[in-house]
Amino acid sequence: MNEATDHIDNELFRRMKQGDRAAFTSIYERYNKMLYLLASRYLQNSSMAEDAVQQVFTRLWEFHSEIYVGLNVRNYLFTMMKNYILNTIRNENNAIEKNYQIAYSEPFYEDTLIEKIEEKELKGILNRAISQLPEQKRMICLMKMEGKLTNQEIAQKLNLSANTVKTHYFQTIKMLRSILCNMLTIVTALILFT
Repeated sequence: MNEATDHIDNELFRRMKQGDRAAFTSIYERYNKMLYLLASRYLQNSSMAEDAVQQVFTRLWEFHSEIYVGLNVRNYLFTMMKNYILNTIRNENNAIEKNYQIAYSEPFYEDTLIEKIEEKELKGILNRAISQLPEQKRMICLMKMEGKLTNQEIAQKLNLSANTVKTHYFQTIKMLRSILCNMLTIVTALILFT
């Protein structure tokens, strides 16, 4: 970024803080594509990336009068997007982990035959997805989900750093989401074309 761009951004931001919608629109037009590319790169999903951009700019407008930008608008927006992405990934990881726990937990009541068959099928789909992971990621996933081990405990067992385990686990969740989406696409196609 050059000084002229920073100056324009600072002026637009100053006007937006005062409630100028045209300035907000200009900031949106200058940065929405870059933010979309950033979100798309990490979320690996165009719809989620569009939602991320929408959420960041919605939040920017909602709090426009209270926001202080220390460096520049571009860095501020990128930081907002990065935080949104991290929260989204964390929420998705929790949802996948919760679904896994539900699939493997013992029911507290007598299920009907159909529910038991569906539960068994869900476990089978999840197991097939996990079996497609690279060996180290599969081991970390199983230790985390079945063994309920912490990152530190897994790191000690596998002689890795806790950060490496954490990185592998985040990558594993992304891979599982992709594998499960592919499986769903195949099953849907089989249902539609048979």
